[in-house]
Amino acid sequence: MSDDAGAVGTLASGTRIGQFVSVGVVGFVFDIATSTALREAGVFPELAAFIGIEVAVVVMFLLNDRVTFAEEGLAGLAPTLRRLAKSNVVRAGGIAVQLVVFTVLFRVVALPLSLWGVDLWFVVSRAGGIGAGMVVNYVAESVFTWRVLE
Repeated sequence: MSDDAGAVGTLASGTRIGQFVSVGVVGFVFDIATSTALREAGVFPELAAFIGIEVAVVVMFLLNDRVTFAEEGLAGLAPTLRRLAKSNVVRAGGIAVQLVVFTVLFRVVALPLSLWGVDLWFVVSRAGGIGAGMVVNYVAESVFTWRVLE
């Protein structure tokens, strides 16, 4: 197998994708909990979504750094902080995708859906954005943050 084929195999690793998705589920919970709590407290929806995303990005980075990509990158505080900063930059595309999908669902589709006074359409719209951004984030994080193709 060529080096390119091996690198693509690493990127398409079922184990690594499974770990990334599992970490993503944890991030999803942090994101939805944070953004929904902020929204219910009266924070502007897109700002609540952005803050929820950033909380999830930090949580997911820490988990991915210790589990999914534990064998990649240098150990120590400085290299870890560099990867965290790079992760935020790399995830900018996924964050943009999340916010656009969320905004379209929440503002344009805008279905009335609530339960016990909680705007469930906000939650559904956030989930749609997160799902769309996840694909962008997996590829970008794998290639740029943890450099699995090298």
